[in-house]
Amino acid sequence: MSIFEQGLPRAAVNHIALSPLSFIERTASVYPERTAIIHGSLRRTWKETYQRCRRLASALAARGIGRGDTVAVMLPNTPQMIEAHFGVPMIGAVLNTLNVRLDAEAIAFMLQHGEAKVLITDREFHDVIHAALGMLDHPPLVVDVDDPEYGEGQAVSPLDYEALLAEGDPEFAWQWPQDEWDAISLNYTSGTTGNPKGVVYHHRGAYLNALGNQMTWSMGQHPVYLWTLPMFHCNGWCYPWTVTALAGTHVCLRRVDPQKILTLIREHQVSHLCGAPIVLNALINMPESAKASIDHPVHAMVAGAAPPAKVIGAVEEMGIKVTHVYGLTEVYGPVTVCAWHEEWNELTLDERARIKSRQGVRYPTLEGVMVADPKTLEPVPRDGLTIGEIFMRGNTVMKGYLKNPTATEESFAGGWFHTGDLAVWHPDGYVEIRDRLKDIIISGGENISTIEVEGVLYRHPAVLEAAVVARADERWGETPCAFITLKGEHAAVEAQEIMNFCREHLAGFKVPRTVVFTELPKTSTGKIQKFVLRDWANAL
Repeated sequence: MSIFEQGLPRAAVNHIALSPLSFIERTASVYPERTAIIHGSLRRTWKETYQRCRRLASALAARGIGRGDTVAVMLPNTPQMIEAHFGVPMIGAVLNTLNVRLDAEAIAFMLQHGEAKVLITDREFHDVIHAALGMLDHPPLVVDVDDPEYGEGQAVSPLDYEALLAEGDPEFAWQWPQDEWDAISLNYTSGTTGNPKGVVYHHRGAYLNALGNQMTWSMGQHPVYLWTLPMFHCNGWCYPWTVTALAGTHVCLRRVDPQKILTLIREHQVSHLCGAPIVLNALINMPESAKASIDHPVHAMVAGAAPPAKVIGAVEEMGIKVTHVYGLTEVYGPVTVCAWHEEWNELTLDERARIKSRQGVRYPTLEGVMVADPKTLEPVPRDGLTIGEIFMRGNTVMKGYLKNPTATEESFAGGWFHTGDLAVWHPDGYVEIRDRLKDIIISGGENISTIEVEGVLYRHPAVLEAAVVARADERWGETPCAFITLKGEHAAVEAQEIMNFCREHLAGFKVPRTVVFTELPKTSTGKIQKFVLRDWANAL
C-alpha cells in the first residue's frame, strides 16, 4: 500500500489556512517591547500595535462588520494604515486601500463598486471625500483620522478613529480565516481606460508574497523599513506584512520628499525602502552635501518601468544598493527579481547597472513565468531578441476582478495570467521588458521599444525625466515623440541637440522625430501617464 493510500488525516493539528495575520501575533509575542512604528515623534511597540489592531477589529465587529464586508481606507503612510492591514482582516472583512490622489468621482465609483460598509479617512482628504460621499445614495460609515503629524484639514465625520479604537477590546479574540482562499484585500487598477478594475487578493497569496519579499531581498531580522512606497498600492507590495513578520520597524512617511527621506535614513538608520524609479531619480538630483549623509548600508527595491542604467548607477554611487523587481497589481506587487550573481560584481558600474535594469526571474513563491506569443502562448526563443508577452501563474496571482467575469476570463485565458507587457527572454532565463503592448511604436513596419529610447535620453546630462510615446505619422504610421523634463541648470537645451544625441546612440528610425520639454504627468505611485502623453502627442 502506497503512502497516498494510507489515509493519513488532514486536520486542525496538521493543516491550517495560511494568513499574514499570524505574523503580528507571533511578533508581538516574541518581541513585545521592540519598536514597531515610528511616525514623527510617535513610537509604538509591537505589543501596543497588536493591541490597537485587535481594538480596531473588535470595534468594527461590534458595529456589525464581518466576513466578506469591505472596509475602505483613504490614508497616507501612517500608523493607522498599518493597523488596518491587520485589524480589518482579523474579522474576515476585506481591506480596500484607496488611491489618495484620485478625484471624487473615481473614489465614489470604488466605494460603490466595492460596497464599502466603512470608510476610514485622513483629514487631508476632506474635500475629495466629502464630494465623493455626496455622490452616493448609501454612503458608508465614515471614521475620521486626525493625524497629529499633519494637524490640518477638517473632519468628515464626528466618529473619531481613536474614539472607535477605545470602544474595542485589546484582547479581542480575532478570527482566523475560514479558508485561505478568502479575500483579504481589494485593490483597484489605475483605470486609464474606462472604470478601474477591482483586483481581489486572498490570504494565501498575501502570506506567500510577504514571505517571497523577505526571501528575495534577504532582509534578515529587524529591518528598519521606510515607507516611501504608498501602502495603498498593491497593499504596499505586501510589505506591511513582510516587515511585521520580521519584527522590523515601520518608519512612516506621509508623502515623498527627497530631503525628508535622506534625513529619516540617517536619523533612524533605515535599512530598506521601496519605490518607483522617480523616487531614486529624486534622490540622485539632491545636492551632494545631502547625498553624503548616507553612511550605512541601505537597500532600495525599485519597480515600475525599468530604471535607466544611469539612474541605477548614480544611486549605487550614493551607497544605496538597488534591487530591481517587476510585478503588477494583479500579482500582489513584485513577483520577479533581477537575482544577482557574484561574478557580476567584477563588471563596471555601468555594466552592472544595465544588468540590474532587467526584470529577471520569478520569486521562489511564484510558480511560473514565461515570455510567449500573445495568441498561441508558445514560448519565444531565449535569444534576447524575440519579443513576446510576459505570462505568469501561481499562488500569488489574484483571485480575479470583482464583478467582472469577462475581464477575469480574458486575463486568465490559456491557464496563464496575461500581463500585457512585452519582453525578450535572455539565454540565462532572465526577462527584460521592451514595452507595454499598448506602448510599442510600430514605425514603417519596425518595432521601436520606448524603453530603449528612454534609456538613451536619460544618458544626456540635461535630462531629468523622459518618456517616449507614439505619434501618428502619415508616412510611417507612427514615429517616436519624446517628452522631457530638463534639469534646472540646462534649461537652454534645444530639441535638435537631443535628437542629435539620440542619433549617436540609436538606429535612425528610432530617433524621436518630435521633442517636447514639459513636466511629465504621473500617477499617484510616480509612474508616468503615457496615455496622457499619447493624447498630447497627437494634438501637436
